[in-house]
Amino acid sequence: MTSQKLAALIRVKSLEMVYRARASHIGSALSIADILAVLYGEVMNFPAMDPEADTRDRFILSKGHACVANYAALGAIGTLNEEELKTYGEDFSPLMNHISHKVSGVEFSTGSLGHGLPFGVGKALSAQLSKQSWRTFVLVGDGEMQEGSNWEALMFAAHHNLNNLCLIIDYNNLQSLTTVEDTLSLMSLDDKVRAFGWEVRVVDGHDHRQLHKALLERSEGPLCVICKTVKGKGVSFMENQVSWHYSPPNTEQLESAIEEILNAK
Repeated sequence: MTSQKLAALIRVKSLEMVYRARASHIGSALSIADILAVLYGEVMNFPAMDPEADTRDRFILSKGHACVANYAALGAIGTLNEEELKTYGEDFSPLMNHISHKVSGVEFSTGSLGHGLPFGVGKALSAQLSKQSWRTFVLVGDGEMQEGSNWEALMFAAHHNLNNLCLIIDYNNLQSLTTVEDTLSLMSLDDKVRAFGWEVRVVDGHDHRQLHKALLERSEGPLCVICKTVKGKGVSFMENQVSWHYSPPNTEQLESAIEEILNAK
């Protein structure tokens, strides 16, 4: 399966899960579908049938509210099955509305923002100290970079020269109720991260070639890939609309969204 087909499948399954559960955050999930498709389909060493293999690369979704996209990716590669995906949001299901480590293939439970990168730094340091070759990838939201815990983690990673760590920032410039700039401006985020001792690569977060190149090539120290994305990407009436941070689609909207995704060139 190509990464483009994988991204489309992630989007469709994400929509179906949110619709079925009457849940939130579909815009956030659609924003990162291409990133996840390239990671799971092309970049990471992640054995789908053995998701706890010692040699696996570690992926941490710090923006845990976008969990349906991660669940959908795990379903698309075979780690989860269709029946498990259908339980998303149900009582007693491990597929909670924020990502849970109780789900096969998920490393860490997140939801309160600003926790994923510090945890990922610890995983990367562990690999470095034990001379293991696997990498750690952490995906955060742009608004999440307003959390101070991330900046402490950035300093720590640079101090220990964690060249096995990759921070991915989903920069769609929308958070919760309005834009990132109106909430708390990040002002030249790439320059700030570089000032903390990281290599920074800025890419189109929906261009699979750019993503593949930026994520695959290791750096001499910790790497940050800033992905310029569109919230709700792939569904025209959801794109750049902050209302889809909390609203689920109705039946007509679901059918229209899936048709658009499947017919996209």
